[in-house]
Amino acid sequence: MNLATCIKRAMAVWPEREAAVDGQKRYTYKELGARIAALTQALNGLGLTKGSVVACVAPNCVEYLELYFATALLGVVLAPVNYRLSAAEVREILLHCDAELLVSHTDFAALTTEAVQALPSLKMVTWLGSGILPRTGDVKGFHYEQFVMRHWGHELIDTGAGGSDLAQLYYTSGTTGEAKGVMLSHDNVATHALGAVAELQFSDGDVWAHIAPMFHLVDAWAIFSLTWVGGKHVFLPYFKVDEVLPLLEAEAVTATALVPTMVNQLVKSQKAWDYSYKRLKAIMTAGSPIAPELVRQVEEIFGCTYIQFYGMTETSPILTISLPKWEHLSLPKEKRQEIRSKTGRPFICVDLRVVRPDGTDVEHDGVEVGEIIAHGPTITAGYWKNREATAAAIKDGWIYTGDLAVMDSDGYVNIVDRKKDMIISGGENVYSTEVEYVLQEHPAVFECAVFGIPDDRWGEIVKATLVLRPGMTLTSTEVITFVKERLAHYKAPREVEIVEEMPKTGSGKILKKVLRDKHWDSRVKRVN
Repeated sequence: MNLATCIKRAMAVWPEREAAVDGQKRYTYKELGARIAALTQALNGLGLTKGSVVACVAPNCVEYLELYFATALLGVVLAPVNYRLSAAEVREILLHCDAELLVSHTDFAALTTEAVQALPSLKMVTWLGSGILPRTGDVKGFHYEQFVMRHWGHELIDTGAGGSDLAQLYYTSGTTGEAKGVMLSHDNVATHALGAVAELQFSDGDVWAHIAPMFHLVDAWAIFSLTWVGGKHVFLPYFKVDEVLPLLEAEAVTATALVPTMVNQLVKSQKAWDYSYKRLKAIMTAGSPIAPELVRQVEEIFGCTYIQFYGMTETSPILTISLPKWEHLSLPKEKRQEIRSKTGRPFICVDLRVVRPDGTDVEHDGVEVGEIIAHGPTITAGYWKNREATAAAIKDGWIYTGDLAVMDSDGYVNIVDRKKDMIISGGENVYSTEVEYVLQEHPAVFECAVFGIPDDRWGEIVKATLVLRPGMTLTSTEVITFVKERLAHYKAPREVEIVEEMPKTGSGKILKKVLRDKHWDSRVKRVN
């Protein structure tokens, strides 16, 4: 299956339908198609051929969408790059994937100019955004519009890339160590996109807001799903609460996907009640488990359905989705919200199991914990130039996620922790998500992260790092007491830290590794 099929279909079936809204820019599918056609000609004129790699460092914008489709049409590989990385990290990615073209935004001029020095494969940097063209040494630079408009009016190039051909390279955020290039084929991405259409019942009446970063699969999968059905794409460059809320109203957005930290900021904004969200059907989250209390707040404030999905970059990304079954629809509202706050049932096209260390399935009792493994047409073939990492993650066609979960009698999975995040204190297993859910119920807590730190007596003890809501105060004793009143005492934090801001990945997920590593690296002795 070729990814280019969906944009060609949209151009043919909905030529006059509004396809993209990016600030003052508004394009129909006919107009968008003309821009993509010109871009295919420009890329082809640069000498890019099937298998060449184009990297992109940019905020959400219509040009990002154009690049996703133009590369697919040419059989060129797109490597979206996290703009929160350092110049050294970006440079390593560009070297590793042998990028021949970099599309960058002038917002990241300093980052880019440092990263591109002396890259043997790089032919050119094409710049988005306004301002004077940044200098990139020996590497040629052009404005994106100039690059594209030189080929205006030319026909679209479609090389007919095969389903097994590489479509995209996503470099993992590096939260578990060295970043790896996840290879996704046309078949992987296209199959996933159609699966999402079926699961979420998208239509040409849908309007998707690209708010989470388009370099990350929390959002990028929707590019193809919405285009398959002729839906409208609305772009917000960066996540800003005071811009998200009016956008949802002004553009009559029907759906979007965010990470829980973003949703948390939206529901706790004093302006959340100032707007109407009449057409909003669903707010989806991914990236980490979400507290049931946050689900309740989403549905109350926005008057829409909350849907959680779980997956990995390696799985295109969705593995499970928290949609209720038909027989669940008659349940009381509280029960339906409980189902929606679970990690979810297997996504269409995915064969998913929760297994013990010996590879056998756990009991479907919602109690026994095992590791999630998955198999299917949306699963990556492996990591770019990294056979060792591929062999470690994929065994006999099954990807081992490293996520610990239970499965209930209805086949719904609920993640209890990452393997690396599970805390073993005095021989007892403490799942960080369970403690985080409780902390989220406290009215003073804005964000929280729970993890284990070294201790001479207990091996590990539970630590909670918190960001408080503006104007609120909270003592360590109050936090510990609050948890002890709701969970077994050994699960309560023994140490609490209040911070102004959490370290986060480019997609907005809290970086527990950064919080945890400073303790494990120093091996500080703690007195209880």
